[in-house]
Amino acid sequence: MFNSIFSKKENDLDGKNFKQKFETTDKAELIDVRTPGEFSSGSIPGAKNLDLMAPDFQSRVQKLDKDKTYFLYCRSGNRSGSAASLFEKLGLKSYNLVGGIGAWPR
Repeated sequence: MFNSIFSKKENDLDGKNFKQKFETTDKAELIDVRTPGEFSSGSIPGAKNLDLMAPDFQSRVQKLDKDKTYFLYCRSGNRSGSAASLFEKLGLKSYNLVGGIGAWPR
């Protein structure tokens, strides 16, 4: 029982694997799900901001291209993990950066 609760999800990747998969995936899009304030204080180059806490987040996600693969991150990996679950429910392929922006290899 506990194994299913605490098990690592298939789409959760550490920094090295996340970056490598992002760089080698066709039609990959990098999305920062932090607030606009957090995003403006520094982000991974090339990332787009899609604030998980915005009231229109789900409707914006529903309009995304289902042919793309989305690479999601936040500060710690919690919000992007929640976002990745929503993406999955909506039929979108996504990966979560475990450990958040700080785990992105420099």
